[in-house]
Amino acid sequence: MTLKEELRMTRSFSSPEEELNLNLQRTVGLLGKPLFRFLKAHGLSLAQYNILRILRGQPERCLPCRQIGLRMVTREPDVTRLLDRLERDGLVERDRSEADRRVVMISITKAGLDLLAELDQPMRGIHKDSLGHLTRAEIRELNRLLVKARQPFLEGEDHE
Repeated sequence: MTLKEELRMTRSFSSPEEELNLNLQRTVGLLGKPLFRFLKAHGLSLAQYNILRILRGQPERCLPCRQIGLRMVTREPDVTRLLDRLERDGLVERDRSEADRRVVMISITKAGLDLLAELDQPMRGIHKDSLGHLTRAEIRELNRLLVKARQPFLEGEDHE
């Protein structure tokens, strides 16, 4: 089924770029549904899950708040609010930096690490179910094209 048919459009797209943009938005929406449902059942949003994974991936299991915001898959305007909830739930802790008292360091707790460990296998299954119909070569090519499509937008971003 084409995107035009899927969206029940009566007119053609104004350009191939418009069709691609809508196709990407539609695909992200569909791929995200099982992730959102699964994470919601575990008391997390996708952004909160992303923060926990970012922290787990650090050798010291902690980062300054600002660095977390820069590493998010989708840039969230209010990382502080997300961290408030994670801290309230005992999944992260905040501490002032010894070197610079203006810097707030965020670290993942044992409870946060345990929750991620519990979610890892089911998340891999969701990814496999969502994209398992593509060959490895198709996945590599799609990843390559998506990176290429993002490049013009990354030039002005803050990548400290």
